[in-house]
Amino acid sequence: MTVREKIALFPHSPGVYRYYDSSGNVIYVGKAKDLHKRVAQYFVPPERLNTKTRLLVSKIADAQYSVVDSEADALLLENNLIKQYKPKYNILLKDSKTYPWICVTGDEFPKVFITRRMDKSGGNRYYGPYSSVLHARNLIGFFSEMYPLRNCNLKITSEAILRKKFRPCLNFHIGRCRGCCVGGVSKEEYLGWIDEIVHLLTGRGGEIIQHYKTLMGEAAQQLDFETAQIYKEKAVSLEKHYSKSIITSSADTDADVFSLVFDVNEAFGNFLRIRGGAVIQSLNLGFKMQIEEDQAAVLSTFIAEIESKFGTLAKEVIVPFLPDVEIDGVSFRIPVRGDKLALLELSAKNAKEFHFNSIKQREHTDPDQFRLSVMEDLRKALGMNVLPRHMECFDNSNIQGTNPVASCVVFRDGEPSKKDYRKFKIKTVIGANDFASMKEVVNRRYSRMLAEAPDDLPQLIVIDGGKGQLDAAYQALSELGLTEQLTVVGLAKRLEEVIRVGDPYPLFIDRNSQALKVLQHIRDEAHRFGITFHRNLRSKAQIHSALRDIKGVGEKTEQRLLLHFGSVARIAAAPVEDVAALVGTELALRIHRELSPELFPQ
Repeated sequence: MTVREKIALFPHSPGVYRYYDSSGNVIYVGKAKDLHKRVAQYFVPPERLNTKTRLLVSKIADAQYSVVDSEADALLLENNLIKQYKPKYNILLKDSKTYPWICVTGDEFPKVFITRRMDKSGGNRYYGPYSSVLHARNLIGFFSEMYPLRNCNLKITSEAILRKKFRPCLNFHIGRCRGCCVGGVSKEEYLGWIDEIVHLLTGRGGEIIQHYKTLMGEAAQQLDFETAQIYKEKAVSLEKHYSKSIITSSADTDADVFSLVFDVNEAFGNFLRIRGGAVIQSLNLGFKMQIEEDQAAVLSTFIAEIESKFGTLAKEVIVPFLPDVEIDGVSFRIPVRGDKLALLELSAKNAKEFHFNSIKQREHTDPDQFRLSVMEDLRKALGMNVLPRHMECFDNSNIQGTNPVASCVVFRDGEPSKKDYRKFKIKTVIGANDFASMKEVVNRRYSRMLAEAPDDLPQLIVIDGGKGQLDAAYQALSELGLTEQLTVVGLAKRLEEVIRVGDPYPLFIDRNSQALKVLQHIRDEAHRFGITFHRNLRSKAQIHSALRDIKGVGEKTEQRLLLHFGSVARIAAAPVEDVAALVGTELALRIHRELSPELFPQ
């Protein structure tokens, strides 16, 4: 598969794309709000590109991508991947500034500020990074409004305060700082503010909001409404301004994340390496299982492969389920809430995209194998013993009982075989009776096949409808002795549920599976074919003239007479010789006899 064909399958999602040369080296990393549209801009006629971009495109041998939740997350991931791979053609990004972090110092009375450099000596803690410095500044501004913290560079200690070493600055006099340098606030209260800020930065703002609401309620019960109002304003401010990123704490989040999507005898995995709260590596791997394997064993194989490629795993490994091995120094965690769960969901999203993309690639590169894989999926989903390589679907069409018809469409290896389509006029049923009509049509179809082509019977019959239509079709097959030989199911439109004979519970097939898509395709094709046939019959019925009731007058004869005379009344009034000139004397006499009985008594 060429690079152009591969990028044509990139999703319309935010993310980061990577270009590789023939040696497997990353030569360019870029971000995109829409991966499909952005990458397509490189593969246009060369005259529309500048010299640098033309040179880059000429070196591309492969392309991969990682999906993220937002454009901001794509920016962060791009920054980390550029630092890791140092791609040859990311020249403009080599000197670009790094992203801002929010630092909480390890001082006795900590400061909170924005920085682009990380120095964890002295107990400093870092949170971020933030894709926009404006976002980081807004958070610092919000903290300043909520908490009267110091922003000076003084080395404030309890001993220095007792010695009255400092004098309060302007911020103290205008109420922006409580003056911890002169003992204006206790160390316990000040550190309480810092704890709340850390809670906000690590995505636990809900706890602070609930705490303020509790304090507000307690103050109101004591009739201290002024204090209650202060707590209410703080809770409202937090609810209004608080936000978090999926990539959070520098100090707390060093982890490796694994996720897997299983599809019959294949598995599609995504690996994310988180360091300092940011994604620094992302890799998709596919696994083909020659025999049925336990999911835990597949996950263990995936982990071993990653460890061989990237070295020792993090102490914490986030997984969707536990592997069947234990690794010394590694704690496997299945998150149920919070930032860790968000990271697992991000990895799972990448794995699902990889799965979908792999299927689409196979459809283009090996369509025969792709169709066989879909047939195998459908066989397993329906519990069949053989592949449904020949499928037929039936649908009834009528409006208030008029012109009742039915259609039968045929699929071979998952593709329509239009030369085998058949349409039926209902002959033995009067009025709108879908069940009886279905029984008649199925009986007619397979009684004729048994007589003319018994070796070409389908493996699967799909009925467009619910339990009633399915039971009617099953009765017809039973009368023909075909119930043991053929599988018949119904496909209801409302919930896309598969109904089986004798099973009181419907079968729900994964809505994203190719197996269900094939069933939907054949059902929709039968409906389309039947509706078209029914519409044509109604149209013919609406333009039906008295001429067509006369023996010997067909559609072409009717058209020739009407085009020449203009109406049935003029045909009836015309001399027999004029009509005979068009259709012959015998038929002309019969037409006049039928249209003008008073002129031609019986």
